[in-house]
Amino acid sequence: MCFPEFKYHPNAYKINIFTHEQGICSVCNKLRELKYNCSFYSIEKPDYICPWCIADGSAAQKYDGQFNDYIGIEDLPDDKLEEILLRTPSYIGWQQEVWLAHCNEPCAFIDYVGSEEIEPYFDEIKDDIEYYPEDLIKSSLSKNGSLVGYLFECVKCGKKRLHIDSD
Repeated sequence: MCFPEFKYHPNAYKINIFTHEQGICSVCNKLRELKYNCSFYSIEKPDYICPWCIADGSAAQKYDGQFNDYIGIEDLPDDKLEEILLRTPSYIGWQQEVWLAHCNEPCAFIDYVGSEEIEPYFDEIKDDIEYYPEDLIKSSLSKNGSLVGYLFECVKCGKKRLHIDSD
């Protein structure tokens, strides 16, 4: 079965925000095998959201909800902002998820990263980590520790960007 693709979250099925769990989607009422298990901001909480109902915007519309909080999204034109808010699954963060932008467009979320994974891009991401001591990032950044890196990539020019979060 082919799953919908997300322009700004190309690895959504690889980072454990969907679980293989058979159930009836609360939005489309179809029997599905992938359940979304990440942020969804709405008053009413659906039991089960499938990736198709995220991709086409029907989950956000039915529950008047958002998959990403607009406060954590860098400045974007309205149409691009809506894509991230209403039709792009989030990722798991320690605190408030942040969605980075570049070239006046949302970046694609690539993966959780540690010091080793960012080494090839270190000079490219220096502007994003200016508030942290360089030696701390090089020694303590991890995929799942208390100082986590979130790697993004510009969909237009390929520039890497990094968000860092800690518990």
